[in-house]
Amino acid sequence: MNLIFLGPPGAGKGTQAKLLTEKYNIPQISTGDILRGAVREATPMGVKAKGFMESGALVPDEVVIGIVEERLAKPDCVKGFILDGFPRTVAQADALQRMLNGLDRAIEHVISVEVDNAELLERMAGRRTCRACGRGYHVTFDQPKVKDRCECGGELYQRDDDREETIRKRLTVYEAQTAPLKQYYAGESLLRPISGIGSIDEIQRRIVAIIEGRQG
Repeated sequence: MNLIFLGPPGAGKGTQAKLLTEKYNIPQISTGDILRGAVREATPMGVKAKGFMESGALVPDEVVIGIVEERLAKPDCVKGFILDGFPRTVAQADALQRMLNGLDRAIEHVISVEVDNAELLERMAGRRTCRACGRGYHVTFDQPKVKDRCECGGELYQRDDDREETIRKRLTVYEAQTAPLKQYYAGESLLRPISGIGSIDEIQRRIVAIIEGRQG
């Protein structure tokens, strides 16, 4: 069960991936997390990545792929994995394909969580965070009991990442990068678009139906 998750910021990919890891006992592999982990553990690829990161340069695709390969070699990936946030470009998808061929592994489903931009803006621009304890709220879906105040008494604020202008920029970048990637995986008959609208349980059922061959 080797999966790739695609979806814009705010689509709920992380929540769904976490539920799948619990249901099927397979790891969610976030490239940001494993990159930092490889650097911390000083793996061969982590040492290479550290030099680029310390100089402020982008880590090259071949190093990122090497770190993914190191991660997939770990015992917890035997039953499968969920790649979250990777690949981001067609070049990375090509490199991933070559690496998986070498490991005699294959991607079974590329699950694309589809949410329109208006919904994403409402979800993310409405988020508020407590300065004191870090708890999250939402102006529509999870309002605090006291306006602009957390239960702990801390002030609620809007993170820079959650401002409308920033969100629109992130969505533009995502669309530019991911449209070709969707076309790539559609050409491989691997793309599985699902609606990301509804409750967490409803979206989970759509994904599980694909994985377990019950779609349609």
